[in-house]
Amino acid sequence: FNYAIFQAYDFLELRRRYGCELQMGGSDQWGNIVTGIDLTRRVDNQEIFGLTSPLITTASGAKMGKSASGAIWLNKERLSSFDFWQYWRNTEDSDVERFLKLFTELSLGEIKRLAELRGAEINDAKIILANEVTKLCHGEENAINSAKTASDTFDNGMMSDGLPQLNVSAKKLDAFSLLDAFVQLGLADSKGAVRRLIRGGGAKLNNQPIIDEKISLSIGDFGKMKKIQISAGKKRH
Repeated sequence: FNYAIFQAYDFLELRRRYGCELQMGGSDQWGNIVTGIDLTRRVDNQEIFGLTSPLITTASGAKMGKSASGAIWLNKERLSSFDFWQYWRNTEDSDVERFLKLFTELSLGEIKRLAELRGAEINDAKIILANEVTKLCHGEENAINSAKTASDTFDNGMMSDGLPQLNVSAKKLDAFSLLDAFVQLGLADSKGAVRRLIRGGGAKLNNQPIIDEKISLSIGDFGKMKKIQISAGKKRH
């Protein structure tokens, strides 16, 4: 009840402040948008509009990219091109054909061929999906670089320059914890989440499990390359 009121008033204010006449959303937002249309007509005697589309969910029934740590931002300032690419690469097998149809410009014939791949070969279709969507949103160069970064990291075990990076000066290293790095790079929502990740064996430093929750960093950890790689689980680096 309160959600509908809040969103309706928000639509009213958007029209008043910015001249917004159209609100778009998933089909689950239809009632809230219509409430805003009705409120604006009653209060300001103005006509505004709503446009909804079928809600896109994964095969598991979950909304795509709605969680705080998993939101799929189109802006690479909010989500790196590599993380964007990686999201599509990790698509569930049963979603590949549908997402190829929805989010790429490949021909239906090519999509049908990719959808018929089975076993490990379905990963080829997922890479094509990731490449095509990233190319549309971030450009071909970013798509190519993201694919290379993924290959270097997951296939060859390399510390790729294409991974999301955080630079810390040697002078500030004493006051900077590894937990801070996980949070600032978006690998966890909070230090508490990092500690839980460590307890569960999912946090790694240079591919080695982190055991100590109070671990500190030193210059020696960075080696000749002056880099370290941190990981949350098997897919996020």
